[in-house]
Amino acid sequence: MANNDKLIIKPKKYKGNDGYKTFSIRIKEELVENIDSISARTGHSRNELIGIFLEYATQNCKIED
Repeated sequence: MANNDKLIIKPKKYKGNDGYKTFSIRIKEELVENIDSISARTGHSRNELIGIFLEYATQNCKIED
């Protein structure tokens, strides 16, 4: 093995450093079934869909006094 063929190992990033946060939520079973159905039809994971839905909702939310 030549001197420039070194195995480079970078420090592991801790959770949260990738711009994502993991947390749990409690939702109705019917909603999970709906999300799973959309997941099966679109090929997106449940997690991807929830992220898409939450991003849309927060960007299109109107708060009234």
